[in-house]
Amino acid sequence: MPLLKLASPHPGSHPSLVSALCLALGLAAPLQAETLKLTHFQLVDVEQGRVLQDRQMLIEDGRIVRIVPATEVLVADSSRDLGGRYLMPSLWDMHVHFEGRELVEDNALLLPLYLAYGITAVREAASDLAPEVMVWRKQIAAGERVGPRIFSAGQKFEGIDSLWNGDLEVGDEAAMARGMDKLTAMGVDFIKITENTLQPELYLKTVAEARRRGYRVSSHIPYGVSVAEAANAGLSSIEHLSYVLRLGHQDEPEIAASVRSGTLEAKEAAARYRDGFQQPLADKGYRMLAAQGVAVTPTLIGGYQLANLDATDHSADGFLRYLTSAFTDKYSWRIERMGEQTPAQWQARKQKYQDEAAQLSRLDAAGVMLLAGSDSAALNTYVYPAEGLHSELQLWQQAGLSPARILRAATLDGARFMGLEKDYGSIAEGKRADLLLLRANPLADISATMQIEALIQGGEFHDRAQLDTWLGNAAAAVQILNTGRRGI
Repeated sequence: MPLLKLASPHPGSHPSLVSALCLALGLAAPLQAETLKLTHFQLVDVEQGRVLQDRQMLIEDGRIVRIVPATEVLVADSSRDLGGRYLMPSLWDMHVHFEGRELVEDNALLLPLYLAYGITAVREAASDLAPEVMVWRKQIAAGERVGPRIFSAGQKFEGIDSLWNGDLEVGDEAAMARGMDKLTAMGVDFIKITENTLQPELYLKTVAEARRRGYRVSSHIPYGVSVAEAANAGLSSIEHLSYVLRLGHQDEPEIAASVRSGTLEAKEAAARYRDGFQQPLADKGYRMLAAQGVAVTPTLIGGYQLANLDATDHSADGFLRYLTSAFTDKYSWRIERMGEQTPAQWQARKQKYQDEAAQLSRLDAAGVMLLAGSDSAALNTYVYPAEGLHSELQLWQQAGLSPARILRAATLDGARFMGLEKDYGSIAEGKRADLLLLRANPLADISATMQIEALIQGGEFHDRAQLDTWLGNAAAAVQILNTGRRGI
């Protein structure tokens, strides 16, 4: 089968290295899925939070045609006995980044790993690799590259001289409109906005303009904008739970107004938000978010990893075999920045994480849509691509959410947020056959999502041997890249 050519090498790269990397990855167009019957499995119903015993399924042209008890007769071109294992919808990671202009190959080799970890869709929340990501998205959709379906924001909106690489820096409405035109031409799936230097008034106008153009808008929230103002402007999702905690401060609207007027510095606003949290006020704010239809992507794993850097040795983490040295070198900036913290500061960071995690069940009780996302990226220390989502789900369970609620967030709610619940997110006749086969019941313990026996993507069955091949290819590609860059 034909191999896919990777992105053009950077200046100084060796053509032989890129060729070897292509061979190591072995990315090829998948075969057309045949009519397939799956028998003797336990169906995990994420809509109702229950298991349906001993079912069988017929898949044709990548869609689920029939689901019936095992006693009925179904005829298909081929059949697989699933041995009583648990069949659930495949996972969606609703916040990832592929980033680093010098890390194109390093990110590309990770794409099959998402499938190996049961993830068939990712929401890519903008990066400096937008041109490459858009190519990967097209190739995956065409069956020319192995990887998850990508929903991408392309480049995120920011203010002038922002901290981040590759964003769209805008200082006025005209520049913002040109940025919107550029993203529309790129064919982005949603709009992402962050708040490093973007002015509050322009932030609100950017949200409103994106919604006017029909986009979903995911965002951080500037200190000069209240959460209610962002919601009223048309925000679709808040990325990271820390922003939501501002709703628990009675002076939040006044603090935002003071920052916007220039009478209060952002650093002072942050200090004020650290004190005076009131749970009833926060709960009221959460109900406002639910009423406005604003989702929240908590991304607990990043805060957890940083809060526990003092007590965790990551040197033996198994996932490191899939990350190049150049990729993990990006972790050092946060490690070095935190290396001089006092014991009291470490404890304060741990408490901050606990305070945020405690709000997860409160958001759920208020009816807020929760989206499961890892925020995996080269700049996010020890938040591993693909594996990070599973870690995130386990943290949700530790925070008090039931496995049933967590599963819905990681499957159906992701599809609903993207407006694709008719085709994805649960197991039902007529839906696309993106499925995950597990050795244990995820409704009993969410960690069962790591006990993967097989993946079905678009009706094509990938057994454990195939998943392991993808993992092995990625590990081999890492060795090739590391060796080539050392000039050995």
